[in-house]
Amino acid sequence: MDRLHLMSVYVAVVEAEGFAGGARKLQMSPPAVTRAVAALEERLGVKLLNRTTRYVRMTEAGQKYYEDAKRVIALADEADDAVLGINVEPRGQLAVTASVLFGRLFVMPGIVEYLRRYPEVEVNALFVDRVVNMLEEGLDVAIRIAELPDSSYRALRVGTVRRVLCASPEYLETHGIPQSPEDLTRHRIILARGLNPANEIRFQRDGTAQTIKLQPILSVSDNDSAASAALAGLGITRLLNYQIAGYLKNGQLKILLSKFEVASVPVHIVHREGRHSSAKIRSFVDLMAERLRAELSLN
Repeated sequence: MDRLHLMSVYVAVVEAEGFAGGARKLQMSPPAVTRAVAALEERLGVKLLNRTTRYVRMTEAGQKYYEDAKRVIALADEADDAVLGINVEPRGQLAVTASVLFGRLFVMPGIVEYLRRYPEVEVNALFVDRVVNMLEEGLDVAIRIAELPDSSYRALRVGTVRRVLCASPEYLETHGIPQSPEDLTRHRIILARGLNPANEIRFQRDGTAQTIKLQPILSVSDNDSAASAALAGLGITRLLNYQIAGYLKNGQLKILLSKFEVASVPVHIVHREGRHSSAKIRSFVDLMAERLRAELSLN
């Protein structure tokens, strides 16, 4: 059998976690899928899957082959798109990820516009507050708020966000406005653990880093809850400025100690590196880059 076909069958079985699911995905018969995986294992001379009556699991060699096969299939798809020309109409499935709030505020509107332009594309959006492995989860594009390590993925910088301290006018009227980082030790602190994993906040003073240790009255796992507590006048919290842009605009929250802020965090669109970008990826990246660069809260 064709080697690329065998790879595609294997990847489908792994992602469907079974031969029957892989067969449905590929619109093949289960016996044909079973024969294809067996032929692949025979060709390679290694066992790729452990099978039981209830599930299939990859062996160590199977995990490595799955990752490599995904890359080969992606490159083959890119080559097909390149042959058709750069102006080919985007089509197929596109998988995108971002953090939950950023995805809701900025990425979803972009996806809606994209799907209106390109109705032949199906988008799978994964919005989670964790860094996902793009290869393992089959993702094409990620919007990341971070300094990025070197990788085989291409990154396009589209903006920056600030880490800002904020509180409600009601809280500040009652407790006063801190004038220096040290003043925070005398204030009621709300920590969003995603942005502030330890009981401390870093600042920049005259070009030198400074860390203030704090004892929060409330620690929460998500940013929305920290913002809600600050809006209720409970205390001071630190969030990314885009997360509270609406509250800042209407005066419900005020930024504090801005002259002591650490450096802004870059926003990148990350996508699979390759000799050719597929039409669906290229068009989505171009659209999102234009939209994000126009967002005042990100620039």
